[in-house]
Amino acid sequence: MTPKDNIKIIQPTSGWQLIDFKELWRYKDLLYFLTLRGIKARYAQSVLGVAWAIIQPLFTTLIFTVVFGNLAKIDSDGIPYALFSYLALWPWNYFSGTLTESANSLIQNANMITKVYFPRMVLPLSSILSKLLDFLIAFVVVVGMMIYYQIMPGWGLLVLPLLIIQLLMCSLGVGMMLSAMAVKYRDVKHALSFVVQLLLYAAPVVYSTTAVPEKYQAFYVLNPMVGVIEGFRAAFLDRPMPWEWIWPGTIVAIVLFIFGMMYFRRMERIFADVA
Repeated sequence: MTPKDNIKIIQPTSGWQLIDFKELWRYKDLLYFLTLRGIKARYAQSVLGVAWAIIQPLFTTLIFTVVFGNLAKIDSDGIPYALFSYLALWPWNYFSGTLTESANSLIQNANMITKVYFPRMVLPLSSILSKLLDFLIAFVVVVGMMIYYQIMPGWGLLVLPLLIIQLLMCSLGVGMMLSAMAVKYRDVKHALSFVVQLLLYAAPVVYSTTAVPEKYQAFYVLNPMVGVIEGFRAAFLDRPMPWEWIWPGTIVAIVLFIFGMMYFRRMERIFADVA
């Protein structure tokens, strides 16, 4: 074997390409350690630690309950408003958190990008996976509320894994697009917090989808988070699963996921130059 046989030439990607899953799998250890690092960094030198994953959505729910439930008297479809809003904030906080984390992932790790080769998609992917711990911890509050209000979930819980997959696809798709854009356009970082606040009111978090006029619902349900949030509510509140709100968002989530992958791969070749 000659020395040339041990040399691997890495060429930049060009055009629109899908993820090289084999290469991504070879770097699974790096993905694991970056995910673990993200979790530890979030709660390093924190007095309350992982309790923040419960405190943040819980206090937001209390504020929403007072402002929108008690003062504004927004209809919650006969459900206690605290439970109604928390079941929406639970998946929404994960989605909004992943947008912020993934958008900054490439910029925060610019030194790694410019010094060593690895699949760049590992960075936004590790940011999104590290937020899953917060998502799981926040489930404790759901259990507590269900016991307090004496509500038993139904068979809709069997659909919950599909809703979580839709949530992940939407988060990954949008997250990869934002992370790729944030490297070239630094305005993304500054505008993201404002945009996320606006998107909160474009999803049925503080109100029900039934409050949207029927003539607009055909467009409204194209938001993937509409089906996810209403699906979560139906699963835990033993209500009929709103498939008419879920499947349009599922199609959009799949499109966002595929386009996000391809856009990330297309922009990947310039990351080291502009990071």
